Amino acid sequence: MTHIFDTIAVLLMVAAVLGLLNHHILRLPFTIGLMLSALGASIAILVIDAMFPGWGLGDSVRSAVTGIDFYSALMHGMLSFLLFAGALHVELDDLVEHKAPVLSLASVGLLISTALIGLGSYFAFGALGIPISLPFCLVFGALISPTDPIAVLGIMKSVGAPRRLEVKVAGESLFNDGFAVVLFGALLAWAATSGDHSGLAPDGHGGHGAHGPGGWLGLTTFFLKEVGGGILLGLLGGYLVYLGMRGLDEPNLEILLSVALVMGLTFFAFQLHVSAPLACVVAGILIGNRGRRMAMTERTRESLDIVWSFVDELLNAVLFLLVGLEIFAVDLDRPFVVAAIALIPMILLARLISVWVPTTILRLDREPAPGAVRVLTWGGLKGGISVALALSLPEFEGRGAVLTATYATVVFSIIIQGLTIGRVIRGIPETGKA
Repeated sequence: MTHIFDTIAVLLMVAAVLGLLNHHILRLPFTIGLMLSALGASIAILVIDAMFPGWGLGDSVRSAVTGIDFYSALMHGMLSFLLFAGALHVELDDLVEHKAPVLSLASVGLLISTALIGLGSYFAFGALGIPISLPFCLVFGALISPTDPIAVLGIMKSVGAPRRLEVKVAGESLFNDGFAVVLFGALLAWAATSGDHSGLAPDGHGGHGAHGPGGWLGLTTFFLKEVGGGILLGLLGGYLVYLGMRGLDEPNLEILLSVALVMGLTFFAFQLHVSAPLACVVAGILIGNRGRRMAMTERTRESLDIVWSFVDELLNAVLFLLVGLEIFAVDLDRPFVVAAIALIPMILLARLISVWVPTTILRLDREPAPGAVRVLTWGGLKGGISVALALSLPEFEGRGAVLTATYATVVFSIIIQGLTIGRVIRGIPETGKA
């Protein structure tokens, strides 16, 4: 327990110091500045360690960073709170109005992206002399396809994106994390039981273990159980808390109920082997809409927003700080770095196709905003969930290359795409703001 407290204390102190550095010197968006500062500090440590190997500085920091279970920290807690906080401010009427493009991007688009990246990376890794089986390349496609809801939501609001476009981007980013985690678990269980990996079921990483699927029928059943179960759990938990809030005018108690809801949903989701992220998104939308309108006084609404805004910013700071520090867990061998750089354009192309097919070919978006494909493509920022899923992978041939490619893509996405998406959105014609 002391070790956990010490780790949290150090992370918060470092986040506070780097946050001040960013505010006074870098002046970048908070999360991007924090991650960039942590990444810069990490690179400086690696350079110093290379110049003075006798100091053992790199090994000490690497030991401390790799001692943090990033996967468990994010998937068993932080992600649920972050998704719930984001879902609290999603207007249900807007979401229902744009349900077809939102759900198609989060599901059909995710499947297309996973397949394209999986196949493309299989040939790319092979061409560079890095043998990775096709099943594990598809696993890579699943973990690198989801967009980061936290970065996306913040940027959409800060640059004044057209309302229709903001709903689609935010809605997709909230839901596709849940879909991606389920797809990742299903593909990993399949990959782990294929070839010579029969002993590598993802037990302890994703909550599946012996409950992993077998065969395509098993994959489909597994996917439907996790997704459907997560949605039903979120509806049930959210509705029970909504009933508990009705008739109350006790902001502290109602805030406690909302926090208990997130923690309870996460606990029961892992016990029942259903999707915790989807449960928290659904519950957040229910509490943020029906609960806000029919079960809260103005005083409670204001208090709830203040508390969850702080929780959101706090966890954001820790998450992006950890992403910057996780470079110590990455294998920087030259072939892996070359492969990572080569895969970034291919991943962007897969994102473009996965957006274009549902919105243009299938015509599921009946009112496409001008520039929607362009913004959805460049605004599909990757984040901590991809890094966490990559770190959770079992040992297999090529794991280091997958982790390096994942980290490089996330860093490129957050820094390059995150700092330029505002220009892309501002370039949309005024007619798109209707």
